Amino acid sequence: MIELPVLGEEKVKKPSWLKVKLPTGESYRNVRRLVDEHKLHTICESGNCPNMGECWGEGTATFMILGNTCTRSCSFCAVATGRAHNYDLDEPRRVADAIRLMKVKHAVITSVNRDELPDKGAKVWADTIRMVKQESPGTTMEVLIPDFLSHWDLLYQVLDEKPEVVSHNMETVKRLYRKVRPQAKYERSLEQIKLTKARGRRTKSGVMLGLGETEQEVLEVMQDLVAHNCDVLTLGQYLQPTKMHVNVEAFITPEQFAYYKEAGLAMGFNYVESGALVRSSYHAERHI
Repeated sequence: MIELPVLGEEKVKKPSWLKVKLPTGESYRNVRRLVDEHKLHTICESGNCPNMGECWGEGTATFMILGNTCTRSCSFCAVATGRAHNYDLDEPRRVADAIRLMKVKHAVITSVNRDELPDKGAKVWADTIRMVKQESPGTTMEVLIPDFLSHWDLLYQVLDEKPEVVSHNMETVKRLYRKVRPQAKYERSLEQIKLTKARGRRTKSGVMLGLGETEQEVLEVMQDLVAHNCDVLTLGQYLQPTKMHVNVEAFITPEQFAYYKEAGLAMGFNYVESGALVRSSYHAERHI
């Protein structure tokens, strides 16, 4: 077992392995222009992703549909929380146009939670996948979807459009759900992954580390995911977006991330992406 460095009450300087490059270059500017021109939302910006410069510099971005205001109030997330007022039925077309213009080989799409809608956003999800496939038939796709509050008929509407990879993040260990994801349910997320795999889709999930979880708890959530037929796992360091969000309790070392990767592969995951700067969509093209 590798000892985890735990933060005290005083602010601790981020370790050297968390440093990232500033966004620069023509490819970055091109993605910036397309996002602005098509009035699109990206989780890269809304989630303060540390890899935005790298990914946008390579011409890729993770699009966020159903607006930029989430109806849930997860204590880790930088996306705005509240009651969303817009339901843009033209959004699928704009996303599809942007992906076509970017000429990406593998597209990643996520969304906020829209629990207030009768269909929880399933129509926009299905339309977006369908239009991307129509506009860019050679492009593969990963979708990072919500839990639809256990309305599995809505889940099936999305799955029936046959995206290549379907991701749904556990985010944290079971004990911390009430603190970190108060409107989510651990068992519900696992059930969604199981149903998604039964529908013939490649399944994926992500977990943040550094929220106060123990090593044993991390291994347990990994084992639960394997038991529910999850194919791909991402593990990354939680970084506090603002002082209003839940504190970082530990900075996980590269050695510990390497240990979790080895453990995950031994458990039966097909692919494990594990590192401090790993986010759900990081190197997503490798997860096909």
